[in-house]
Amino acid sequence: MSVHLLLSYFFLGLTLAAPIGPVNSARIDKGIKNGFWHAWIVGAGSMIADALFMILVYVGMVRFLEIPIVQIFLWLFGGFVLIYSGVESILRVNTILLNEYRNRDSLISCFFTGFIMSVTSPLSILFWLGIYGSVLAKTASSYGTSQLFIYSGMIFLGLTCWDFFVAALTNGFRRFLNEKSLMAISIISGLSLVGFGVYFAYQGISATLS
Repeated sequence: MSVHLLLSYFFLGLTLAAPIGPVNSARIDKGIKNGFWHAWIVGAGSMIADALFMILVYVGMVRFLEIPIVQIFLWLFGGFVLIYSGVESILRVNTILLNEYRNRDSLISCFFTGFIMSVTSPLSILFWLGIYGSVLAKTASSYGTSQLFIYSGMIFLGLTCWDFFVAALTNGFRRFLNEKSLMAISIISGLSLVGFGVYFAYQGISATLS
């Protein structure tokens, strides 16, 4: 087993987790407001959804997610979740008090925020079915099926390290913020989530009309 190959799958996991999207926006928002563990648990919820998609690819249930009506439902429901989360973040901005906000959001609610955002995101689904599915097929054809679990584990390790990195980063930033900057970040994060939600909803409506 090549160390270079293992590292390449690890960095693939980092690369997959890094782009700014709904989950990273929610991570930053929760981490800035509440601290390390709230940011980390959003990512943990997202990773559970990622693991679910990986299992679906493994067991060959991807055809179910290719059904047009299922994709339309995911676009629309995912859009609703993101718009709701974004609007809620914006509306709650006036309630932010720097010294009192920590731990106001429960860890359980943060976990389900990450999980629902990922499990209902067509972009996540298409990503895992497309990129991970092709990586899985290439690995199986090149190295056999005996090491698939190890290589997949390295991808997941990359996702986990990114989660810790973002959580630590947002927690470190928090100590330098005042209430006005905290409110500005909350608004920007909320608008980002609404933007992704509108895009998801547009894709779902377009698919319905086509």
